[in-house]
Amino acid sequence: MGINLNPFTWWNGASWGTMLYGLRGMAQTGTDALGNVYYEGGQDGSGRKRRWVIYDGANDASRVPPEWFSWLHHQIDDVPDRAMPPARAWQKPGVPNMTGTPLAYRPSGSLEKGGQRAAATGDYEAWTPEG
Repeated sequence: MGINLNPFTWWNGASWGTMLYGLRGMAQTGTDALGNVYYEGGQDGSGRKRRWVIYDGANDASRVPPEWFSWLHHQIDDVPDRAMPPARAWQKPGVPNMTGTPLAYRPSGSLEKGGQRAAATGDYEAWTPEG
């Protein structure tokens, strides 16, 4: 089914038109740990080089690591491998947006966790219109 939808959909990944025509004249500048590929070439309206990302899988902007986000938005000039300092020992790798998946955050008391909240403590007094 994926091969039939590829020419017509953009949300499943880069379409054939993007790969054949949109990236013509662009130079591949790097890849990230998630398999996304980054390109640079051409100029935008302000004279800066255009920068692109082709996602490895579904098009989800939360899958772009922070260092490559900085490169895409011209916050750093060179690719992150050369422009950014090495990662610190305490830094964790980024995770994609899990909203809408079974791994999404669900606090205690939410309907997905059974809907049972802890009872209110004695320091709470409900508002009434007469009072």
